[in-house]
Parts: sequence; C-alpha cells; structure tokens
Amino acid sequence: MKKLLLAGTVMLFGLSNAQIKTGTLYLSGQAGFSQNKDNNTENKSQNFSVIPTVGVFIAPNLAIGTGIGYTGSKAENTDVNNLGFGVETLQSTIKANAFTARPFIRKYWTLSDNLYIFGQLEIPVEIGKRTADLQLNYFDMNGYTYFQSINIEQKYTSFGVNVKPGLDYFINKNWTIEATIGEFGYKNMKIKDQENGTDTFNFGLNLSSVTFGVKYFFAK
Repeated sequence: MKKLLLAGTVMLFGLSNAQIKTGTLYLSGQAGFSQNKDNNTENKSQNFSVIPTVGVFIAPNLAIGTGIGYTGSKAENTDVNNLGFGVETLQSTIKANAFTARPFIRKYWTLSDNLYIFGQLEIPVEIGKRTADLQLNYFDMNGYTYFQSINIEQKYTSFGVNVKPGLDYFINKNWTIEATIGEFGYKNMKIKDQENGTDTFNFGLNLSSVTFGVKYFFAK
C-alpha cells in the first residue's frame, strides 16, 4: 500500500510539472477530400476543405487561436419516376462553397510528459453560397414532352458553438499527433432574405467519430 501511495504521489508531482510553456506557437490544420458514387443510380457527391490553423499559448497549457479556410461540396442526382402513363426525370446539381473562420480556446491537462488531454471551445463562422441547377424532363405514351430548367442561388451565413474533447501526443518536442473524439455543438444557419434561420444540435462522443491530425510546435 505504501508503495502504491508513493507511486501515486510521484505521478501527480510529475503531472503538475509537465506543462506547455507560455508563448509557444503551433501550426496545424486540415485538408480533406471525399467522394461517394452510387453505381446503381449514378448519383454522386464530393466534399472538400482546406483549413490551416495557428495557435499560441497565453498561459501554461492554455492556448488560443483560429482556423481560417475554405469548404465546398457538390452533389449530382438523377431521379426517374414511372407514372404509368409517362416518365418523369429530374436531374439536379447542388453546389455549396463557403469561407470559414474558427476561433477557439483550448485547455490542456497533463497525463504524462508526452501525452495530454484537452478540451476545446470553438466558435465557427461561415459565409457561403449554395446553387441548385434543376432539369425536369417528362414524356408520355402519346408523344407529349415537357422540359423545364430551374436555377436557384442562395447566400447564407452561419455561426455555431462547439466543444471538442481530445488527446495530444508529442512524438518529439516539435511534432504531435492529435485525436478528437466527437463534438458537442450548436449551429444556426441564416439564408439571405429569409426571415428565420435553421438550428442544428450535434452531440457525439464515440469511437466512430474520431479524427486525427498533426501539429508543429515552435518549441522554445
């Protein structure tokens, strides 16, 4: 029992002294691309993002910073409806592009000399545009055909509040591997010229939503 108490005391003493120093600067970010295609319908979608991030420690184990970047998506869908006396085909292409800024504050707690757990409060803001190109085709057994093309453009802004827990492991004094495990958050999106916005709540803390990244520390 005495040995266990001694080991615990030594561990706690070590945790209290392993801190990231005030003034330490780091760079990180995310760049992603994904594509999905349904071979049965030829429907497909793409998503991409580039968001570099900079942070600085304003106190031991306490950092502030921001990510600034660009996100985009594209979805192409074809729906065919057999109405019995005719066939209706709707083809749609929906695009979204946005500039995003994500200021944050992050608090670290030491688990060992190289391993830290953190909690991050993030306030993401987006300014973007969505466009939809729709083409409707119809024909029936009597030879009647109908065609209509519709183009829609919407500008939007959004803001949110996210809390993200995670782990940071120092490979050496400059490079770390970071993992975030889900997020808890709220997002409000407002489309220009529309009176009401859309509220979205997100609560996820599970291994299926773990994301990984790397950071470079300008260690002193």
